[in-house]
Amino acid sequence: MTRVLIVDDDPMICTAIEIYLERHGFEVTVADGGEAGLRALEDSGFDLMLVDIFMPHMRGFESIRIFHERAPTVPLIAMSGYAFANLDSPAPDFLRMALELGATRCLRKPFTPGALLAVVDECLAEARSRIPGVIQSS
Repeated sequence: MTRVLIVDDDPMICTAIEIYLERHGFEVTVADGGEAGLRALEDSGFDLMLVDIFMPHMRGFESIRIFHERAPTVPLIAMSGYAFANLDSPAPDFLRMALELGATRCLRKPFTPGALLAVVDECLAEARSRIPGVIQSS
């Protein structure tokens, strides 16, 4: 069974993603922040990680960098719902920054269940294609 780690400080988002992925056959572990996510990563192996960019304490950017360093072959999907109050000012591209720190893909909240499943499947397929000796099914 494919193991997914969700790292997000919003329990509603964690629960929604957890339920949806479990209904699609994934084994899901939820961590309520960066520190908890790192502890979970140390305790078990995962096939995929979903990490929120903006969390209290250990920031998502720091988490993404550290998760990528500790598990460089595990695909990491960065999530962000950050919106700027003043849309006229130049805004940093947080999702691009997450990619530069090691995220495989990014999802902007809110996202649909279908978009979540599509990006999860893409990341897992890419990860499998990098493993020597693994034959891809079509």
